[in-house]
Amino acid sequence: MRCWGAEAVTTMVKAALSHKYATELHENVKLQSMILGPLQELSDIPQSDIRQKQLECVLQVLHNNGDKLLHGWPLILGVIGALNNDQGEKLIQTAFQSLQLVVTDFLPIIPCVYLQDCVEVAAKFGLQNRELNISLTAIGLLWNISDFFYQNRQRIESELNASQKTTKADDIPPFDALWMGLYIKQGQLCVDQRPAVRKSAGQTLFSTISAHGGLLQTGTWKKVVWQVLFPLLENVQKLSSTASNVKDEAATGNILIHHSRDTAEKQWAETCVLSLAGVARTFNAKRKILQTIGDFPRAWSLLLEYIETNAMCSNAEVSLAALKSFQEILQMSSETKDKSDELLTLMKPPSEVVMSRSEDVNKVLPRTTSGEDSDLDLSLWTAAWKVWLNIGANATKPPPSSPGGKPPDRGVYVPSQAFLTALVQTFPPLFEHIKTRFVAADLQKLSSVLRTALCVPVHGDASPFIIPSFPDVTTTPLQEASLTAMDVLIKAVQSGPESMQSMYPDIFDQLLTFVEFGVRVPKFGQIEAKAFGAVKGPQVDWVTMNFVPFAEKSVDMVVNLYIVAAKHPVVIQARVLQKIIQTFRLPLSFKYACPSPSTWVLVINSLLTVLRVGLPVARKQGAAFQDMWAELAKTLEEFLFPKQPSPTTLSMEDFQRDETIDCKVVQMIRDDILPYSSSIPSDFVKQIMKLLNRGSIHSTSSDSFIDTDSSKKLREEFAKTCFETLLQFSFINKSRSEEGGITKMAVMSLLQRCQEVVRKHVDDERLSGKCPLPRPRLAEMASVLKAITTLLRSLKQAQPGNVDKAVWKLVLQLYPCLVDCTTSPSPSVCKALRDALHEYSDLLSPPTPTIANGTT
Repeated sequence: MRCWGAEAVTTMVKAALSHKYATELHENVKLQSMILGPLQELSDIPQSDIRQKQLECVLQVLHNNGDKLLHGWPLILGVIGALNNDQGEKLIQTAFQSLQLVVTDFLPIIPCVYLQDCVEVAAKFGLQNRELNISLTAIGLLWNISDFFYQNRQRIESELNASQKTTKADDIPPFDALWMGLYIKQGQLCVDQRPAVRKSAGQTLFSTISAHGGLLQTGTWKKVVWQVLFPLLENVQKLSSTASNVKDEAATGNILIHHSRDTAEKQWAETCVLSLAGVARTFNAKRKILQTIGDFPRAWSLLLEYIETNAMCSNAEVSLAALKSFQEILQMSSETKDKSDELLTLMKPPSEVVMSRSEDVNKVLPRTTSGEDSDLDLSLWTAAWKVWLNIGANATKPPPSSPGGKPPDRGVYVPSQAFLTALVQTFPPLFEHIKTRFVAADLQKLSSVLRTALCVPVHGDASPFIIPSFPDVTTTPLQEASLTAMDVLIKAVQSGPESMQSMYPDIFDQLLTFVEFGVRVPKFGQIEAKAFGAVKGPQVDWVTMNFVPFAEKSVDMVVNLYIVAAKHPVVIQARVLQKIIQTFRLPLSFKYACPSPSTWVLVINSLLTVLRVGLPVARKQGAAFQDMWAELAKTLEEFLFPKQPSPTTLSMEDFQRDETIDCKVVQMIRDDILPYSSSIPSDFVKQIMKLLNRGSIHSTSSDSFIDTDSSKKLREEFAKTCFETLLQFSFINKSRSEEGGITKMAVMSLLQRCQEVVRKHVDDERLSGKCPLPRPRLAEMASVLKAITTLLRSLKQAQPGNVDKAVWKLVLQLYPCLVDCTTSPSPSVCKALRDALHEYSDLLSPPTPTIANGTT
């Protein structure tokens, strides 16, 4: 009976619509409603067979009489959209065929006042959960409908305005209301329970806003922000926080799913990424419009709050995407923007949708530059800066230790290198907006974030993909971003007002901390991490970064900055030169024990450059550099006479290179320190003289007279340079002067040292018997004898009144020791000894006393 009744109703409706009336049916609204009314009433009957008859009738009506419906469209659309999840798949498919026919063929003839009904019906098919393919196709229909709205915008807007004679003051225009209805429905689809629907709806929503949002009035944009975008973010965040993190085998069945999407939580993470990136892109592209709405600061703050919340998420994908969104709203440069395009490509419309546009509508507003910042409220960027600091401080906070003081477990959350790199890369564009209010306190907070971020280790499984191998040692992206951030800051300080230049000392402190990382690898809390290069296989939980290239680049930045700022009063008062020497002292004292030999070579050359600039300033501003001289003396001593001997594998070429560097240091002492001894503390000069004295006769590293390792090398050129420097600034070649008086003690100490070396050589030679002494010992002895020869020649050339009697006494005491050496079998020692003894020929008789004023 039901079937016969339904057959009767549908047959009568089709016949009535096909009948020829005196007045055209589409002009007789009342008659059309009477005919289609019974057909719509069939929707209240729950039986599927009745619903099937009804939908088949609608499909035939559309084919035969669709062009004459006019005001009957609400009834037809009501029948098509009368679906629920209890209906079978066949009924939904039949109804959707009718909707597809309406959208593809009849949209241009449907009265504009009924277009909203089309949007609602299409959204219903997207929300039904019986047929996934129909939901996805329905989302494509919504995109087609939006494209139709745009292409026919003038006709639709005029018809809607004509149909709505009066509007309230706070109402939006009818055409904008049509778009709002479309956006709201798309927003509902973005939080569907099915991941594929959410993804497709999100792509379509943000593509629609991007392509057609320019048609909306300013007041409508306010509703889009508060009724579409932020509710979407709120719902996504709420649903993702409650999603299950357990793999649902029953839901997936035998389908293989990638491990990054095998739980509901991971699937919602993708939705979070898409939604936040889309909203950020909208704020960026439509910023000029959004700034005209009354409560833009509130919207800006709320968006920053969502970015901060997502950036602190333990899901690496979501946290990284939040930072990319942060970069988006800061209007990154094109180079950095390209790196984030990976996220934005997710927002393209479904590939099966064919778009036809009469003109290009995706007009991107010009990006603001730093010169346009005056148009923006500085408080907005200040809020962004605070969010950046919160993210940086919380994300880089070391994990707490386990009970009992044990290191944290392996499963503890540690931010990834990609996340930290994105965080640091966000600073330069943000700084461009806030540099007018950037103060020393902000710099200290920035420094804290950078230091802690660089300390974060890499998981052992990921280390081969992040840390470069030894043959290709370079800075990591995070280290490069940190140096770029400091470079941006340095340029701003150099060109900024005096208030910004007061930050020079803090910048130096930060760079010097980076330099120290190259020698002392920092720890991240209590996490136990293996050093770079000591990892063999994937059995290590955490691996520290290789800081050597990073530290070396920091050294170059320190030198370049000090050359520019050395004379600045703030730099002088903060004792920056002393801090530089103190930091450089660490790798210089390690020397051959440095992780990389290139480090100490770079540091000593950099120190020489810094001293050439800083020493003249130190001599003029003596009071501010009192403590610097002692630090410099210790640094030079620990470098020239390191505790760690040179490795036995060091080649002769490398040894000569190192000796040349040592000689450069002595030349710096000769050219930049000793000539100005009158303006330098006397204690420092005495320490320098002791260094030269010690270096002028370089002893071997072994005290044993039998040393089988003949490969040990003596720094003969270094000893020669030290000795020449001593003589150059002694009293021998000068008249009595302050410099000459200072070196008297050094010359006497030199003679005593020579005497000790000669005596030890004689004693060891006797003990060795017929076994010759090692070659380094013989070379050392020959060097001492040459030094004695040179010294004696200089003493004899000096004016007698300039040479102290105690010096002559030591010279004479040395003679018996030299005579004892005549039994040496070494030809080189004998030749040097002969030259030294010849110099004593003039000293066999005492010097003739001079007579002055009748007295001797």
